[in-house]
Amino acid sequence: MRIIGGKYKGKIFNPPTNFKARPTTDFAKEGLFNVLQNNFHFENIDVLDLFSGTGSISYEFCSRNCKSLISVEKQKSNYIYINKKIQELGFAQATAIQSDVFKYLSRCRKQFDLIFADPPYDMPDINKIYELVFLNNLLTDTSFLVIEHSESNDFSNYKHFVMRKKYGKVCFSFFDPIK
Repeated sequence: MRIIGGKYKGKIFNPPTNFKARPTTDFAKEGLFNVLQNNFHFENIDVLDLFSGTGSISYEFCSRNCKSLISVEKQKSNYIYINKKIQELGFAQATAIQSDVFKYLSRCRKQFDLIFADPPYDMPDINKIYELVFLNNLLTDTSFLVIEHSESNDFSNYKHFVMRKKYGKVCFSFFDPIK
């Protein structure tokens, strides 16, 4: 795996082979960050990365010099790996938290400019992410919630839905609190 943009573009990182995670493909990351670059100045945004897995998306935001980043991952081994990489790469703006995402969203009171969620594709209650983000008012007025999911999920009827982008088998649904 590699970082595809920003200060650390091209930097390769290799999680252990027994790692339990499905990292976002480089092709999908490039598409996602092209969309985001048209909507945000990364150095001005506070980011929340949910279901961080390998930390790949977190590293992309930090490499692009986001203002702050919180990476939430439940699996202890994944959390330890993410925390180690954050330290190695010198991402002072990043914090890794080991927590269940739903518990974290239920008690979080901070607002973010961008919330990215990459839950397991077979998660039955994937819509709960959307519900908790909007119920707890976790987005600023100029922000997005982005959920990565499989083709079988359809969020187009959700109140704040803006668009769906598909890159190979990877889909991203974008939500805007103002819409």
